Amino acid sequence: MTTTHHKAVAAGLALLLTAAASAVGAGSASAAGGTVQLPVLAAKLEADAACATGSDRRATDVPWEQVSLQLSRTWPFASGSGVTVGVVDTGVSSSAPALKGRVTAVGDAGTDCVGHGTFVAGLVGAAVEDGVRFAGVAQQARILAVRGSDARGAVTADRVADGIRAAVNGGAKVVTVSAALAADSATLRSAVALAAKKDVLVVAAAVPDTPATATSTDAPPARDYYPAADDGVLSVLDVDVSGKRPTGAYTTSSAAIAAPGDGVVGIGPKKAGHYIGSGASLAAGFVAGAAALVRSVHPDLTAAQTATLLRTSAYPADVPRLAPYAAVTSVLNGTAAAPSRGDAGTPVHLPADKAAGPLRRALWPASAGLAVIIAVVWLGLILPRGRRLGWRPSRSEGTGNTVVAEAAVPAGAGTPREG
Repeated sequence: MTTTHHKAVAAGLALLLTAAASAVGAGSASAAGGTVQLPVLAAKLEADAACATGSDRRATDVPWEQVSLQLSRTWPFASGSGVTVGVVDTGVSSSAPALKGRVTAVGDAGTDCVGHGTFVAGLVGAAVEDGVRFAGVAQQARILAVRGSDARGAVTADRVADGIRAAVNGGAKVVTVSAALAADSATLRSAVALAAKKDVLVVAAAVPDTPATATSTDAPPARDYYPAADDGVLSVLDVDVSGKRPTGAYTTSSAAIAAPGDGVVGIGPKKAGHYIGSGASLAAGFVAGAAALVRSVHPDLTAAQTATLLRTSAYPADVPRLAPYAAVTSVLNGTAAAPSRGDAGTPVHLPADKAAGPLRRALWPASAGLAVIIAVVWLGLILPRGRRLGWRPSRSEGTGNTVVAEAAVPAGAGTPREG
């Protein structure tokens, strides 16, 4: 092989290694990794427990749930501007830095001893801060803080119902409810009916948050929880990074949509640090944020039509998985809530693995580069070697422009070899 051939092969191999490294880097940039150990969020506090003081640890990488939901693709099209989301929970701290200037409180709900309501509000609409890449779904939505529990997180049907009514009467267009109660009640149904009458979309956790001590053998039997199972409520299940339910999670057969809810990053009631939490109540926050995006970009849709659009644009699965980008960018057929994809009610079929889309897009340039490199290596190495072995082109019968490469074997020889 000549020096020129050596140089061509060396250059091709160098490019090959560079492209491979670039592909790995692209995947890493898209993945939601990180080694920061964040404190775990509490859903309620014991009587003698101190209030949450905020976290000193900050998540600096893009959380997996943002990658999974493809929020970076969605934000150029919608921000949640002009939409108020009611958070019926433990309160929302008006001093949380990522929500600064966008929290209005009903009564004393502007303080949050537990921190859970502030965490959920952050998933709905936390703004990007310097040094971190975590953000809420609808960063320009306003938050209406409403107590649906006592100051330490204990809930009753009456408190939740009062919270829904307060959010509706306070001007919310979307309301997220974290509580999932074992029994229905007339007061809950009445609050949900008021929301429907006022064209307010109620989003609720389909099941209680997974017990911290859950194992693979103690998952309770499937059943309905309320207000999620009431008519007109968008019921939300939580899934993990692989799209599966967490170990030991409560189950139900009536959930309408699923969203990230296992090991998700969120804000606290004080300071600029982050917590990590799990549960359907957090998944409901993501869906409420997506509903705010839809209602900001499609203001003519009713609450029921918004819920339909979120479901029909979701990734197909046993419980369809939230796809904010598809919902926001759907071209509506008149005033219909279903996206126009030929037939008005046809769901948008997107990849089952939400994180796979960005990774595949990042790998496409590397794949194209590999094709070029293979051609360079072929020209620099394979063809010169083939000529020395006696390969020659031959025309196929019946055509004047098709060339087939075939090996010429000298008479009396077996396998061609270098002379």
